[in-house]
Order: sequence, then structure tokens, then C-alpha cells
Amino acid sequence: PHMCLHRRMQTANTSEGIPAQMRLGLLSPLYLRRLFERMGATYIKLGQFIASAPTFFPAEYVEEFQNCFDRAPPVPYSEIESILHEELQRPLDSVYEYIDPVPIASASIAQVHGARLKSSQKDVVIKVLKPGIEDTLVADLNFIYLVARVLEFLSPELERTSLVAIIKDIKESMLEEVDFRKEAVNMEAFQRYIEAMGFDRQAKSPFVYHHCSTKRVLTMERLYGVPLTDLDSIRSLVPDPELTLVTALNVWFGSLISCESFHADVHAGNLWLLRDGRVGFIDFGIVGRISPRTWAAMEIFLASFATEDYNAMASALSEMGATGNDIDVDSFAKDLQKIFSSLQQELDTEIIVAAARSSDATAVSANVVVDERQMNALFLDLVRVSESYGLKFPREFALLMKQLLYFDRYTRLLAPSMNMLRDERINITSNKQTRR
Repeated sequence: PHMCLHRRMQTANTSEGIPAQMRLGLLSPLYLRRLFERMGATYIKLGQFIASAPTFFPAEYVEEFQNCFDRAPPVPYSEIESILHEELQRPLDSVYEYIDPVPIASASIAQVHGARLKSSQKDVVIKVLKPGIEDTLVADLNFIYLVARVLEFLSPELERTSLVAIIKDIKESMLEEVDFRKEAVNMEAFQRYIEAMGFDRQAKSPFVYHHCSTKRVLTMERLYGVPLTDLDSIRSLVPDPELTLVTALNVWFGSLISCESFHADVHAGNLWLLRDGRVGFIDFGIVGRISPRTWAAMEIFLASFATEDYNAMASALSEMGATGNDIDVDSFAKDLQKIFSSLQQELDTEIIVAAARSSDATAVSANVVVDERQMNALFLDLVRVSESYGLKFPREFALLMKQLLYFDRYTRLLAPSMNMLRDERINITSNKQTRR
């Protein structure tokens, strides 16, 4: 990965700069992704980071790393139990009525178990950091950092570039993910925002139980519901799936302005329709923070996207990714138009919606994957074209766009006739927000 990073700095956003034999062999995207998955948590997270930061890496790596699945074999319950013991410093049966030894989920850095609290008899989930993860992560990250420094030394032209900054960014975002106190803070900030905006009848995030949460253990309220992609279940829970979507969009867009961080991982596993009809935002391990300047440009970008005003879009993107070069906005606009018009023809929403209506779960998930690929391809085209004009986007732009693509999918599924960015029920721009 370091090699391609290093070459990436010298060449355009392709892998032409990488010697052919290396490209075919050791550094082929597929080989590298499989290697990353075998090397464990740090590298899976690194792969996901690469997938979310297309400005910095060759497109074919970004595409391949979209497939970095964050699944991992579960750790035996006995080990989980001893971590809980060590972290909470008291007998577990004084805290929990029971803990289900069979995990609900197991990812590369954490494992989740259902449980019930002793005191309040509330259903909770316990997220436990897997043993040894932090040490591995720190050791691996320091190693990656070291490699970056060596590369910089070997290749002086790298000094001007952001290689070490990228590594530092990766390091910070990954270390934040293994400190559940940060996740608890993110979750509570989001819940406060929901209440402050009067959204509490429409949305919620899990309540955090601090008396049994630490840096490595997070105990939170257990929410029951279905993913936003499960159309049949949604129809059985609420009369109007479209309204659910409008709510989810309003809550999320509102958080870009009124909450210190936004949920930056709204895939179907983390965005649910709860049994009580509210929208549940789950898992705040990855959040984004957006600078006012990026947001100002983003607003123009979204408005122009909705009205297909490619000139406005081109100037908004230039503003956001400006590197001080003069940009031919007209020809940039034409290139953008090409990307989006080809998208209109390619996306066969009927297939996706029809498959979602059938109860065959595999068909639905296969579609989600296909869809994800198309979405990622669009996103990469956008970045590629922008880069050919010398633009460099901040990472929060990549995170934002990725969430918009998820929401676009929910829209095609739950409200095929709705235009997410034009619908007057949805507040996107900040002036509407402040007026409210």
C-alpha cells in the first residue's frame, strides 16, 4: 500500500506509475485486499479508509477496497467475560441479569452481545473491544507511519505532499474507533441534537449506560427494528414508508449543521426503522465533522445536483477542492454533465425495487452489492474528473458523498418517485434551518 501511496503522489490518479510487474503481482488491488483481510483488524480498517478517501489513492484500489468486509470470527465468550470483568471491576452478575454468550455480531475490532441490566431490567447490547486489538492497532499504525517516513526520506519530492498527513488522519480515525468513550460522546451528542431540534418523536439513538461503559466496553440500550432496506417489514410497521425516509433525511441533514458531528456510516446495518415507528441511528464509531467552508460549497453542490445546473456544480466543486489553480469551469461543467447523464441511463431502479419487493433475501443483498458498486463508480468518476482539473477534496467531502449515495439508495427503494434533493419536505439548506 505504501508503494502505491508513494507513486500516487507522482502520477495522476491511476496506477500507471507503478511498475507493471509489481502491479500484476504483489500490489494488484485484489491481492492487496485479500492480504489486508488476512492481516486483520488494522488492515481491514485501513482498506475501508482507502475506500472512503478516493482523492488520495488510485481508483482501482479504492474500488477493490470497497469490498473490505468487516467480519471476523467471534472471540470465545470466556474471553469476552474476562474483558468485561477486568473493565467493570466488579462481579458481572451484580451489573447484568444475564448476558447472551452467543454474539449478535462480530467485526474486526469489536464483538456485540445481547444482555439485560440487573437494576432496571432493561434490554441492552454490550459492545466489547476484542482482546489485543489496541496493541495490534498501535503497533501496526506505528509501522505504517514508519514506512511513510522512510518513503518520504527516499523520495524527497514526497515532502511537499500529504503522505504523513494522510497516515496521521488514518491513525487518528482508527484510534478513535477503538475508544468507545468517543463513540459514547458521539452518540449522546446526536441524541441531544435530536431533542434540541424537536425530533425526539421521530428519531433516536441508543441510550448509553455509563455505569457499565468504559474505554473498551460500551453498554447501550437495545433498539429493535428493521434496516431501511427491508421494504416489506417497513410497510408492516408504518403506513407510509416515504415519511420514514423524509424523517431520516431531515434528521441527518440537520445534523450537518446543528450537531458537532454527523453519522458517517449510514449503511443499512446502522439505519433502522424501529418498532415504535421512529428512525434509529445506530453505531457512532465513524462520524464526520464538517467545516463551514466545505458546507457552504456542499450546499451549492446539492442544490445544483437537484436542478442539474452543472455550471453551479462545477464552481461549487472548484471552491471545495481548490488548490489555487485556475479552472476552466465551462469544460468542467460539461464533463460533470457527461457523468451524470450516463448515470441516469444506467441505473435501472426497477430491478432494484422489484428485487426488494421479493422476499428473497439473497436477491436483495446481491442487489445492494451491485447498487453499491454503481454508486461507488459514480463517486469515483466524480472524483476522477475533478482531479483531472487539479482539485483535491477534503476527506469529509468523501464521507458526506458516501452517505448521500446510501440515502439515494433508500430513496429509490422506499420512495421511487421522490427527488431527495428537491422535495420541499426536506430541509437541506442552513437558512431554512435557522428560520426554523
